[in-house]
Amino acid sequence: MSIKIRRAEKKDIPRVLELIKELAIYEREPNAVVINEDELIRDGFGSNPAYGLFVGEDEAQIIVGIALYYFRYSTWNGKVLYLEDLIVTEQERGKGYGRDLLNAILEEADKQNCRLCTWQVLDWNEPSIAFYKNIGADLDEGWINCTVKKEQYKSIYSS
Repeated sequence: MSIKIRRAEKKDIPRVLELIKELAIYEREPNAVVINEDELIRDGFGSNPAYGLFVGEDEAQIIVGIALYYFRYSTWNGKVLYLEDLIVTEQERGKGYGRDLLNAILEEADKQNCRLCTWQVLDWNEPSIAFYKNIGADLDEGWINCTVKKEQYKSIYSS
């Protein structure tokens, strides 16, 4: 079986959102997805896209995986491609599609002259951890993620 990797188009967003919701269920956060199709289209396909997106289609042209990324800047390393999510629908896992999507991400990082390509993996996601170790990725357990939610902004910056 083969997968065709291509850049996403607006028409792909309904299926992309389905995969995002599937990932949320897998990651034990089924109610965490608040984004909608309109926001994904606005933020990814406007004059200043906030993210880039590859899709993987099977032979029937059904999107079975996605890789969503954006750029950040490191004071130590310069331009970095951050892989936000690599998703392959559950019934299609184990066929090498994740590797194909990751290869597209790494090729994009190379084309964009990024010194690093980074991402996160949940500490209990053993299949993904094994996959990333197998390709030679460095897994850094020394960092703690920090998040401030929109509803907290004002109370923090106003105090």
